[in-house]
Amino acid sequence: MSELTVHPWKRHGRDRLYVNLTDGTAVAWADRATKTVTIKIPEYQEEALALLRLYLGEGLIVRPTTPPRQPGPATPPRRSGHPIHTPPPRRSEGPASVPPLSPSEDLARNRPGSRLVGTIAERGPSTVQRLKAKLLRQTTEWDSWYTGLEGERRVGRELERLVPLGWRVLHGIEKSNGGDIDHLVIGPGGVFTVNTKHHRGASVWVGDSMAKINGGPPRPYAAASQSEANFVRKVLGRYCAFEVPVEPVLVFVGIASLDRAATAYAVRVYQEREVAALGPLAGTLTPEQVEHVHGVARHRRVWLRA
Repeated sequence: MSELTVHPWKRHGRDRLYVNLTDGTAVAWADRATKTVTIKIPEYQEEALALLRLYLGEGLIVRPTTPPRQPGPATPPRRSGHPIHTPPPRRSEGPASVPPLSPSEDLARNRPGSRLVGTIAERGPSTVQRLKAKLLRQTTEWDSWYTGLEGERRVGRELERLVPLGWRVLHGIEKSNGGDIDHLVIGPGGVFTVNTKHHRGASVWVGDSMAKINGGPPRPYAAASQSEANFVRKVLGRYCAFEVPVEPVLVFVGIASLDRAATAYAVRVYQEREVAALGPLAGTLTPEQVEHVHGVARHRRVWLRA
C-alpha cells in the first residue's frame, strides 16, 4: 500500500478524495458526502478501499468500473454478401502522451525574461544605437521592452527562492498564438501562472478584471491573468490523470503603492517582494504530482500544440 497516496480535492461544490500512484495516476476516487467510490484501475481496488476507509470509515459504496450490460435484441441473421461490422469496444480516454524531450525544447533551461531577450536581440536596436540614445537621453519604442525585461528578471529572482521549499519554476513559456507566459510556478500549493507588470514609481489600483495605473484608463491585467490560468489548466489537463488546480497571479514591480479592491479575489495580486507568500502553501499537490506536472510543463511542444 506504500505506493498509493490519498489527495483531497475540492471544486465547484464537490469534495473528493483521490487515491493516486506515486507518478500521479489516479486509481480511484471517493465522494466524501455519499462515500461512493469510483475505481479507475481494478487491480488496486482492495488497497484503495483500505486507504479510503482510514478517512471515511466503513460503509463505502463501490461504483462498478463498467456499467452492467443491458439485454438487447438478438443478433440479426447474416445475409449473403452483406457482412455485419461490429463496432470496436469503446475505450475510456486517458491522458495524452508527453512528447520526447530534447535539450533545445526543455523550458527548464530558460532564464527569466528569455522570450524578451530573444525578441530584442532579433529586432531591437544595436548596442551602438542603445548607447547613442542613452547619451542623448532619447526615448525609443524599445524602452518599454527593457523595462519589462527588468521586471521579469526581478520577479524571477524572487520565485527562485521557492525552489528549496519544493516548488518548480519555469520562465518564458511560448504559446502557439505568439504570446507567452512570464512564469509558471508548480508546487505543494498547486500551479500558478505569474503575469509581471513593471510600472516604476506608479500608484496601482486593481479590481476584479481591470487595473488602473496612476488613475489612468482601466487596463485588463486581471482578466488577462484569469484567461492565462484557464489556458494552462486546459493544457496540463490533457497530460495528467488527476485534477491540476491553476490560479492566476499578477505581480507589480517597482511601484509606489498598491490598492486592491475589496472584491478582488479571482486573481492573487502581489508586489514583487510578496510572491514569497506562495511558499508556505501546501496540501494541493503531492511531491510526486509536482514532479509529474513539472515534467509535462517543461516540454516546449506541449504549449505550441495547444
